[in-house]
Amino acid sequence: MTTDGTEAPVLTVSGMSAGYGDETVLEKINLVLNRRDFVGLIGPNGGGKTTLLKVLLGLVQPTAGEVRINGLAPGPARDQIGYVPQAVDADRRFPIGVKDVVIMGCLATRGLFHAYTREDREAVDRMLDELELQDVRDRRFGDLSGGQQQRVLIARALVADPQILLLDEPTASVDIKVRENVYDLLSRLNERMTILLVTHDMGVISSYVKTVGCLNRELHYHGKKEITTQMLEDAYHCPVDLIAHGIPHRVLSDHDHAH
Repeated sequence: MTTDGTEAPVLTVSGMSAGYGDETVLEKINLVLNRRDFVGLIGPNGGGKTTLLKVLLGLVQPTAGEVRINGLAPGPARDQIGYVPQAVDADRRFPIGVKDVVIMGCLATRGLFHAYTREDREAVDRMLDELELQDVRDRRFGDLSGGQQQRVLIARALVADPQILLLDEPTASVDIKVRENVYDLLSRLNERMTILLVTHDMGVISSYVKTVGCLNRELHYHGKKEITTQMLEDAYHCPVDLIAHGIPHRVLSDHDHAH
């Protein structure tokens, strides 16, 4: 709680810049997320979306500004964040089971060289039940379908009971039915946690998220669901005439290909 009785933000990014070596990828990023926000983040490839998630996870250090997660820097706050990467191209021959993948999510709180506890294993069982993965709990991860693998990765991200869930194109390689099931699940999870989702799927933006941001080096975010023409033109550097709902597609006006 803040001094005026309102809830404090769970995530605050202030004037943050970051990159790799001499290359600046993110510049002057400002973002505030509150409890149960569900933000969809769009933008062109190479615009810095994955880098932003890495900064929030403490994997990339800002070169300017600061990031605070419930008042802590990303490193000390790592156990408060769950992360679902882009679809994993797993070696189907690798002998790791579903429960082994999920329990890895406890490393954020236990540390790399600490033994798993009975409480950890009970948390795995609860998460597999919640995500309706009971029937595959004893199977090898590589033998699952793409949709099942994504649900297992979400279970891994959630097993330590994080306050914030970060997802990087979690349904990029699954079919429409699986995609709908995953986002219905995220909508339910959003009742108890904050979600930041990177996606190119405009259908997801129109149907599931609460607010939208556009990121291309700089972040254009106004805390609303509407995607304004100015946001898109600032992010994509070309005029955008229309984004249609229903079956997502874009109509772009003629522009200088040099952009």
